[in-house]
Amino acid sequence: MENCIEITSEKQGFHLGLKELWRYRDLIVLFTKKTFMLTYKQTVLGPLWLLITPLLSSGIYSIVFGTIAGIRTDGIPQLLFFLCNNCLWGLFSSCLNNNANVFRANAGIFGKVYFPRLTVPVSNVLVRLMIFGIQFAIIVCFVVFYAAKQMIQPRWSAWLAIPLILLWVSILGMSIGILASSLTTKYRDLAILVSFGVQLWMYITPVVYPLSELGPGVFRSLASLNPVTAPMELFRWILLCRHEYLPLLPLVISNQSG
Repeated sequence: MENCIEITSEKQGFHLGLKELWRYRDLIVLFTKKTFMLTYKQTVLGPLWLLITPLLSSGIYSIVFGTIAGIRTDGIPQLLFFLCNNCLWGLFSSCLNNNANVFRANAGIFGKVYFPRLTVPVSNVLVRLMIFGIQFAIIVCFVVFYAAKQMIQPRWSAWLAIPLILLWVSILGMSIGILASSLTTKYRDLAILVSFGVQLWMYITPVVYPLSELGPGVFRSLASLNPVTAPMELFRWILLCRHEYLPLLPLVISNQSG
């Protein structure tokens, strides 16, 4: 009985069990490989969809929001603007959606064998980070191309902050997803609401428009309360933005609201 682990419902404060999670790192790697391989198994194009999807969606956004709606992109080429936004938003929304049903979807294995419950959400995040890494290679190619034509001014020295932004967005999406998952285990209708809510969330986040398009006033202040606004603006500022100032307002307000 010395090796038995008792799982109780007693509250232990803010305890994530990160040391125990580290001991199960091999299981995290196994889940990550399995999820990534199954995602594009039995597809004709396979992982090429990772490249086709953001390019296609960015092209459609350029036509709909850039050409037809006439939304300005602060002088940034439209395709590159929407490509950067789509990839970062895709990271956040996938981390949220993939973990919003994690407890109910894995109830069978959770009830049969013990392992840290955070193992599955963390593996979902790692899969999405792998996908983002592949898509980021496309972004880099476009950034180098437009920078050579002097159409954008990337802040190369600030690129070291990009991993921190990705970590920020991933943890935010995973945290909200786990919270939603704990609720959907009892109220299953919330699963539909979460999926619909994420779609609406995109339009109150500067994904299809820059924050400057809102102008000064109440709408810009409300948009800054969005916890995804700060990393989105900072990501664009590092890669693309032609402005010299750092978007401090959304950073401060968004952090306080998050």
